[in-house]
Amino acid sequence: MADNSQALPVAELNEVCKVYGSGDTEVRALNGLSLMVNRGDYLAVMGASGSGKSTAMNILGCLDRPTSGSYRLSGTPIEQLNDDQLADLRNRELGFVFQQFHLLAQLSAIENVILPMVYAGVPNQERRERAKQALERVGLGHRLDNKPNQLSGGQQQRVAVARAIINNPSLLLADEPTGALDSTTTAEVLDLFGELHAGGMTVVIVTHEDEVAERAQKVVLFRDGRIAAG
Repeated sequence: MADNSQALPVAELNEVCKVYGSGDTEVRALNGLSLMVNRGDYLAVMGASGSGKSTAMNILGCLDRPTSGSYRLSGTPIEQLNDDQLADLRNRELGFVFQQFHLLAQLSAIENVILPMVYAGVPNQERRERAKQALERVGLGHRLDNKPNQLSGGQQQRVAVARAIINNPSLLLADEPTGALDSTTTAEVLDLFGELHAGGMTVVIVTHEDEVAERAQKVVLFRDGRIAAG
C-alpha cells in the first residue's frame, strides 16, 4: 500500500477561534483563523502585539485548545484527545525553541537534551548516543558536559535546538528564538534553522524581526486574530 503520509499537512487550523473571558471582558484572540503547514515548509509568522500570533503558536503546539474550529496535527484531530493523549502527541510530534532557552541549570548540555527522550520512553542505552549526535549536529559536540552557565547565549540556544529535535518531531516551533541574542549570534542560529530545514525539518517561527522572517520560505502576517496577508 502506498504511503500517503508525505501528502498530509503537518498542521491544519480550520476556522479556529480562541476566546478568553465573557461578556464585557471577552477577548477574541483568534477570530476564524485558517492556516495550513505542509511537510517541508519554513514559515515565519509576524504581527503586532495582540495580533494573535502567540495564541496561534500555543494552539499549534498543543499547549492550548481552540474555543471553536478544528486543529489537526499530523492528521490527528486534537479536540478528540484528553490531556494525557495531547501531552503524548505533543512530545512525539513537536519540538519547541523559546526566546529564553528554558534549560535546566543543574543539568549538563547532554542531560538537558536527554530529558525529552525520558518522557518518550526511549531506552536508556540509546539516550546518550542520540543526544551526543544531536549536539554534534548543532556544533556543540565539544560541550556535552558543560552546564548552561558555562555556555554563551548562542550556545545555550543551540542546546535548546538539539533538545527540540531529539525526538525527530514532525514540526519545529520557534517562538522569538533570537530575541535574546546579539546580531552575530542571531545569524548563527538562523543558519542552523536553515540547515535543519534543508535537511527536511518543517519549521514555524514567530518573530518581530525582519531579518529572521527573511530566512523563511513564506511569511504570514497576523492582524486581529486572523491572517492579514501571506
